[in-house]
Amino acid sequence: MSVPAFDPKELEVVAEIPSRFGTGAPTPVYNFPVKPREALIALFKGEPLWQIAGVEQKLFVPKVNPDNIARAFVIDGSGMSMGEGGGKDMFGIEWEYIAQVGGSMVRPGKPFLSDANEWYDKLVWPDIDSWEWEEAEKYNKEFLTTDNYITCWIMNGWYERLISFMDFEGAIMAMVDEDQTDAVKELFDKLSDLYIRLVDKHLLHFPQINGFSIHDDWGSQKETFFSPAVAEEMIVPYMKKVTDHIHSKGRFCDLHSCGQLMKQVPNMIAAGWDSWSGQPMNDTQKIYELYGDKIIIGVSPTPFDPETTSEEEQRLAAREYVNNFCRRDKPSMLGAYGAQIITPVFREELYMRSRENYSK
Repeated sequence: MSVPAFDPKELEVVAEIPSRFGTGAPTPVYNFPVKPREALIALFKGEPLWQIAGVEQKLFVPKVNPDNIARAFVIDGSGMSMGEGGGKDMFGIEWEYIAQVGGSMVRPGKPFLSDANEWYDKLVWPDIDSWEWEEAEKYNKEFLTTDNYITCWIMNGWYERLISFMDFEGAIMAMVDEDQTDAVKELFDKLSDLYIRLVDKHLLHFPQINGFSIHDDWGSQKETFFSPAVAEEMIVPYMKKVTDHIHSKGRFCDLHSCGQLMKQVPNMIAAGWDSWSGQPMNDTQKIYELYGDKIIIGVSPTPFDPETTSEEEQRLAAREYVNNFCRRDKPSMLGAYGAQIITPVFREELYMRSRENYSK
């Protein structure tokens, strides 16, 4: 994409987005030289224009999918509020919204499956054709009219889905128990077929979608739930089936996976993901150095205290970040979990210097 050299007029703030976390300064939207959507697509194609910082995309988590209601995480044009929901997901599994933690969970203690081999007889697969797609088209028409890159979230990936069926203890055992692993693999393969049909349904009714972010948590605060070898055997082939399909449709795919997952990044790459932003317990700067030429990493800046850091020091920190992580031959994006501490001064310098770096 041909883009003119940086013009200081681009720093004009044309809009502001309130902080997602309820604290800190709003995020400025600059007078970009191209539509934000085009900039994010350019990044995924290896032709970055500036450091993507979150304002360029719009999340789409449609009510039409029962999983999103069950998880109390609907973001669309239906008027349903975040935190409103709970109830049965697409498989009829009951989720309960817990206000104190801001999310839903399946109440543990009475797992739907006590052994993975039971799924063949017990699971009732969802009839996604019966969902109210045409109605959802109508109330999302205005919501999806935007210059931003539209990311559609699909909750409850492979391992998360297994947890919803078996509780955590049963799911983690099923991943390594030789009497259950074949059943898990066949379940994951059939789930991949379902997710492929979901992708196609979304693109049929919402062709504005530019990419998908699929959730599958793999770790805790300190460590991955299972070894890289287990993930490579049990999950990667089934993920790759879906990411290959998304790519065949000309869309991009982001993995949303929580936990300390540095060991699992090679599996993310093997599974075909275009990007991943790790939570704060991950050293995203080190992960970028190790793997940033193979997957787009959301790199968080080195933290600083906005109250005690001078404007010049903030600008210096932004320039150092750009020099280290905004390389045309190895692009990244601003880590979502570090973005809430970033000041308007840092963002301005980040945008200006990354525009210059990526135009070299």
